[in-house]
Amino acid sequence: MMKMKSISASKASLVFFLCQMISALDVPLDLSQPPTITQQSPKDYIVDPRENIVIQCEAKGKPPPSFSWTRNGTHFDIDKDAQVTMKPNSGTLVVNIMNGVKAEAYEGVYQCTARNERGAAISNNIVIRPSRSPLWTKEKLEPNHVREGDSLVLNCRPPVGLPPPIIFWMDNAFQRLPQSERVSQGLNGDLYFSNVQPEDTREDYICYARFNHTQTIQQKQPISVKVFSMDSLNDTIAANLSDTDIYGAKPVTERPPVLLTPTGSTSNKVELRGNVLLLECIAAGLPTPVIRWIKEGGELPANRTFFENFKKTLKIVDVSEADTGNYKCIARNALGSTHHVISVTVKAAPYWITAPRNLVLSPGEDGTLICRANGNPKPSISWLTNGVPIAIAPEDPSRKVDGDTIIFSAVQERSSAVYQCNASNEYGYLLANAFVNVLAEPPRILTPTNKLYQVIADSPALIDCAYFGSPKPEIEWFKGVKGSILRGNEYVFHDNGTLEIPVAQKDSTGTYTCVARNKLGKTQNEVQLEVKDPTVIIKQPEYKVIQRSAQASFECVIKHDPTLMPTVIWLKDNNELPDDERFLVGKDNLTIMNVTDKDDGTYTCIVNTTLDSVSASAVLTVVARPNPPLDLELTGQLERSIELSWVPGEENNSPITNFVIEYEDGLHEPGVWHYQTEVPGSQTTVQLKLSPYVNYSFRVIAVNEIGRSQPSEPSEQYLTKSANPDENPSNVQGIGSEPDNLVITWESLKGFQSNGPGLQYKVSWRQKDVDDEWTSVVVANVSKYIVSGTPTFVPYEIKVQALNDLGYAPEPSEVIGHSGEDLPMVAPGNVQVHVINSTLAKVHWDPVPLKSVRGHLQGYKVYYWKVQSLSRRSKRHVEKKILTFRGNKTFGMLPGLEPYSSYKLNVRVVNGKGEGPASPDKVFKTPEGVPSSPSFLKITNPTLDSLTLEWGSPTHPNGVLTSYILKFQPINNTHELGPLVEIIIPANESSLILKNLNYSTRYKFYFNAQTSVGSGSQITEEAVTIMDEVQPLYPRIRNVTTAAAETYANISWEYEGPDHASFYVEYGVAGSKEDWKKEIVNGSRSFFVLKGLTPGTAYKVRVGAEGLSGFRSSEDLFETGPAMASRQVDIATQGWFIGLMCAVALLILILLIVCFIRRNKGGKYPVKEKEDAHADPEIQPMKEDDGTFGEYSDAEDHKPLKKGSRTPSDRTVKKEDSDDSLVDYGEGVNGQFNEDGSFIGQYSGKKEKEPAEGNESSEAPSPVNAMNSFV
Repeated sequence: MMKMKSISASKASLVFFLCQMISALDVPLDLSQPPTITQQSPKDYIVDPRENIVIQCEAKGKPPPSFSWTRNGTHFDIDKDAQVTMKPNSGTLVVNIMNGVKAEAYEGVYQCTARNERGAAISNNIVIRPSRSPLWTKEKLEPNHVREGDSLVLNCRPPVGLPPPIIFWMDNAFQRLPQSERVSQGLNGDLYFSNVQPEDTREDYICYARFNHTQTIQQKQPISVKVFSMDSLNDTIAANLSDTDIYGAKPVTERPPVLLTPTGSTSNKVELRGNVLLLECIAAGLPTPVIRWIKEGGELPANRTFFENFKKTLKIVDVSEADTGNYKCIARNALGSTHHVISVTVKAAPYWITAPRNLVLSPGEDGTLICRANGNPKPSISWLTNGVPIAIAPEDPSRKVDGDTIIFSAVQERSSAVYQCNASNEYGYLLANAFVNVLAEPPRILTPTNKLYQVIADSPALIDCAYFGSPKPEIEWFKGVKGSILRGNEYVFHDNGTLEIPVAQKDSTGTYTCVARNKLGKTQNEVQLEVKDPTVIIKQPEYKVIQRSAQASFECVIKHDPTLMPTVIWLKDNNELPDDERFLVGKDNLTIMNVTDKDDGTYTCIVNTTLDSVSASAVLTVVARPNPPLDLELTGQLERSIELSWVPGEENNSPITNFVIEYEDGLHEPGVWHYQTEVPGSQTTVQLKLSPYVNYSFRVIAVNEIGRSQPSEPSEQYLTKSANPDENPSNVQGIGSEPDNLVITWESLKGFQSNGPGLQYKVSWRQKDVDDEWTSVVVANVSKYIVSGTPTFVPYEIKVQALNDLGYAPEPSEVIGHSGEDLPMVAPGNVQVHVINSTLAKVHWDPVPLKSVRGHLQGYKVYYWKVQSLSRRSKRHVEKKILTFRGNKTFGMLPGLEPYSSYKLNVRVVNGKGEGPASPDKVFKTPEGVPSSPSFLKITNPTLDSLTLEWGSPTHPNGVLTSYILKFQPINNTHELGPLVEIIIPANESSLILKNLNYSTRYKFYFNAQTSVGSGSQITEEAVTIMDEVQPLYPRIRNVTTAAAETYANISWEYEGPDHASFYVEYGVAGSKEDWKKEIVNGSRSFFVLKGLTPGTAYKVRVGAEGLSGFRSSEDLFETGPAMASRQVDIATQGWFIGLMCAVALLILILLIVCFIRRNKGGKYPVKEKEDAHADPEIQPMKEDDGTFGEYSDAEDHKPLKKGSRTPSDRTVKKEDSDDSLVDYGEGVNGQFNEDGSFIGQYSGKKEKEPAEGNESSEAPSPVNAMNSFV
């Protein structure tokens, strides 16, 4: 369930402006005006007698008004009363009663008058009354003795206070007494018992009265109630009477309802309009009556009717004259009903229809003051001027009184005054002040200049132009600096100057000018309007059903005006989110981790901006597996059945679909629970079937859509009596394991199936179709018995019967078994083969005699294998295939044969023991078939009008090839095919040059082989002839040369064509049928080193370009050198090298001695001093942890070290990916080649000895070694 609502701030503004619109024109306070009462105390003013009395009277006017008071209709001279002061610049009175003066001394009716030179305004009559909280009168309360079932009323009768107190009942522990349909408090404070029960006996029924004004609570003396039950009353009477007395208290009798309040059948009630109507009916009776309310001749008002106090009180709020009528309460129980009719009359104190409003006129203008009120009865209207009845006030020729209206004509400045309208009836009065102010003022605009209004698109825009002037100015609106006057239906012009745009759009944005003019002048004001995009929830939270402990996530993705900053608030059930770290509020989502049951509820996303508010809600329902059932009970125990009942556990928001009942056999399998049955989720009892000699316990599992509950607590145990077995073992079989035995097996009875102690089995057997007697044996509680010395594979009749200490089970049924099998003795005869086609043959054989099978006939197996291919005489590994044909079948199909081949087969019979002897091998041949596709088709050497085609013979010729068929056709630029040309080529050809082709034309070729049977599948290829230009259309590779060593060769070539070609080198053993090996050349170099070659071997090689079909060089042949002993000269044995090393060692020793002496003297090397003084922060030291050098960082371009400049931490040299790495060119030595193929004697040495990857040597390279490795 999801709800969404949107509230625009502009709608709230609309309400504010409309309220402004209906108010009178306010006179700026810098202009002369009569007084206006702005604040006054309520008419009925109840004050706290312990605090100072403050009677408010505030007014405004120009000049500022002076204030005076009357008390009880006469002038109240505050200067003569030291306890009374008036606040400065105010008419508010403060009565100081802290000096021992009683508040009662200032009770009375007060009225305030505010006066200046232009008139006088008066306040309401303010009735001052101090609150009262009198003590409870002392009274002696007798205990209430009442019979069980009778009604009872405990009277409260609180003291009369001002205002009336709030009544409630509590006990001595200050705990509220529980109330219900049977016991409740009436509107008068009394406590009503519809019928008493023994538990109502207590001695502390206490009525409390709380007086809110004085914050005091008064307590009535405790009331004692003692309820006598009928049983105890009869016992008391019997103890005090003789046996001859015949007396007995009657038992509790049920009674029909009787109303305790109100009494009688009818009553009357008067309520004032706008108040709350409370009607009450409380009834006695047993059982406790139920109250129902109706309105005679009508319906109870919807949305204003409420039931309280267990429906004993009818509450109607904001009553009106329409609520007048007869209201009936009906009390009903099982014995009858009673009713009471309350006649309600709604009266009304005066209320305004049109209250008089201030009137601002210019000299010579006309106007009216209207005062209209209503009430029940109809109120009377009287006028006063400046607080004096208009009849005795000074005459004014410009005014005329006409009932509830005063008409003014041609007013002058002296006509300014304050008029009071008084509307009164017996239930109250209304008093309103309205002044007539005669002014001559040019227009003025009160709204600030350039005020900015912001609204949401598609909502009303209200632009204010508060003004004043006398005569009343006329208002006009313009849009823009030089815009035309605004008119039309798209605008609403209010009397207070407000411009309303009912549906503002984005193009409504701009500057608006308000112009006010009257006969005395003209003024204008500019304001700004901005229309914003509405805030929208584009992805609202969705209803979720989540399992307990899972994660719930609600999304709230919003779109808003970029100039408004939204705030997102999440609520749960209209309250703040719980203070729990499981609630994660993200930018546009709410996530609840590890959901619990208390997370159930409605989640609301509220998005607020300064102009609008939107919200969306979704419900989260937390579901879980049900709680386990409770209170298992066994009833109706019989020998073979029992009734189980239980109470369902909590469903956890997912209805229970079914209950699973399990049982435990504490006698045979304690601790193991078995499935018994299951019942629908609406059922809580089940009749269970029982077995003898079982100690039952039951448990129940509840199941809902989420899963299974935990098992309930086990029921009590129930042990059934022993009996004969009801059933025999199942799945009885007789199968021999050896040729001379019979193994009889069965499934033993479960523990509860034994029906008693001493479970055994009687096993019986006899040979079928032979007049033998049954042989029987009684065995213990096992599941197998072996009969020895039987003939091979003969049928037996078998039966197994259960028995226990009480007797046998019913007679078992017989089953047929067989003694053990032996291998078949005879092979199938008359094996015939019928070849259907080149891949399928059918084989036939004669069945073997059943007696020779010596077991269950399972079928026949056909062994067949290919001897040789008739098109190729080469021998190959023989792979036998086996097909099994189930049952007594005497023929079968042999699929998947190879055409034009020689096969052999034999057939064998199969039983449960194994296979019999094979039939003699049968030879058959398959005929020719169609060949497979040619192994390859290559198109090379494109010229202006010719192409060279090369192909390989089919991998599977499937016969004798007769020819090849070549078809080709041109393809134009729109990929349309031209005429098809067909050429038949002899079978011994492997290449063809096609001539007389069109230049610069693409051709598509279709090529296939055929035998005498037909054509095989074809292979396709495309190629293009070159254009008639000096430069060829496609590049060319020529002059492929090789320089070979023992295990590698340097390949180089010349290339003509466009730049950025990618090359590859293909090579293989010369004369071999194997596929070419391919190596990719990295970059666009024109040389490559082939490594890993076999010494003394002839190779073929060719170079091609990637991406161009058929673009390759011609083949070149080379041969690697033979393996030979190394001709390297060991430099370590040369005399000059030994002398050089000795000299170097001596120099190092001298240098170390000098360093040692200098260090002991504390001196430093000059180089060291410079390094210390000018340490280079760019140079990173060697890392001590792994012995590798740190990176050198250039501050300008931050280039990393070149590849190979760092050594990995595993102390191995990583081989680079590029093929032009100099390390990769050698094979076991560090001799290298330059990029032009020339030799590099030595290119680097290593810092330390490290193992090398692949075939690279770990020795440092030297010129001698390198030269010796190059052959």
